[in-house]
Amino acid sequence: MGYKVAVVGATGTVGQEMLTILEEREFPVDEVFAIASRRSIGREVSYGDRTLKCQDLETFDFSKCDFALMSAGGDVSKDWSPKIAKTGCVVIDNSSAWRFDSEVPLIVPEVNADAIKDFSKKNIIANPNCSTAQLVVALKPLHDAATIERVVVATYQSVSGAGKEAMDELWNQTKGIFVTQPPEPETFTKQIAFNVIPHIDVFMEDGSTKEEWKMVAETKKILDTKIKLTATCVRVPVFVGHAEAVNLSFKKPISVDEARNVLREAPGVLVIDKHEDGGYITPIDCVGDYATFVSRIREDITVENGLNIWIVCDNLRKGAALNSVQIAETLVNRNLLNKAA
Repeated sequence: MGYKVAVVGATGTVGQEMLTILEEREFPVDEVFAIASRRSIGREVSYGDRTLKCQDLETFDFSKCDFALMSAGGDVSKDWSPKIAKTGCVVIDNSSAWRFDSEVPLIVPEVNADAIKDFSKKNIIANPNCSTAQLVVALKPLHDAATIERVVVATYQSVSGAGKEAMDELWNQTKGIFVTQPPEPETFTKQIAFNVIPHIDVFMEDGSTKEEWKMVAETKKILDTKIKLTATCVRVPVFVGHAEAVNLSFKKPISVDEARNVLREAPGVLVIDKHEDGGYITPIDCVGDYATFVSRIREDITVENGLNIWIVCDNLRKGAALNSVQIAETLVNRNLLNKAA
């Protein structure tokens, strides 16, 4: 039996990636609908070798769909996700709108798939922040093996995490600099070409940014409330692919070899860790791949039971579109859809 799937925000970068991944993974669909705002009605998007015409969010009948993969922003989701969910269509939302609702599960299938059973409370499932998703995929097996007590993470986040306009800004600034055209920041607070910006999302009262707060709060909800985490989130002039330098403190001893072996057996993780030139993964290497890559696994001798690791992932995939499709696959594989009725 196939399913009917609506992709809401189909003209956006993540929405288009959702359509690509649905086709790549041969998700069992009878029909796929591309949904967008009224100004995009009739615009064509690709689904495999087929072309879909966008339909209007405000008039589309979601009652005929089993899933709505939402990638239309937090404000749209706050307004529309409950309406869609009431029709019986399961909403899998990529924004931050529902992540901290106690009745909405926040899911990374490799990490906390069992929590998905509670989805029927609101018929909405939240997808985590892109930087959190890849982090917890790598942390989960290590936490199971030796119990993580503290995490210190610095992120190197690509501009695609801020959308198409951000990617265009990096491209235009980079070209412009070579013809002495002054770079003018619009999407970002400072020049992004040939620069790094330690500021993602809005500032909070304690001096952290909301992106940093999300990593803390989401990791606790997904993995373990006892974990202490501090983050510095940085935007870098890379088009696709987030990287993270992670320092871990464990309750129990764990050697580098033990950590490497644990990670090699973990779902969704691929270890590339050779102590030689190029024996590690960089953002450009991970584009288009499903895996969360871990490299540079080494002991931190400044603390007891400490390790350092380097995590790299295609943020448009595991950080957003892929995780959403995997959530839908989990519901199907566990035969849970009838609980939403």
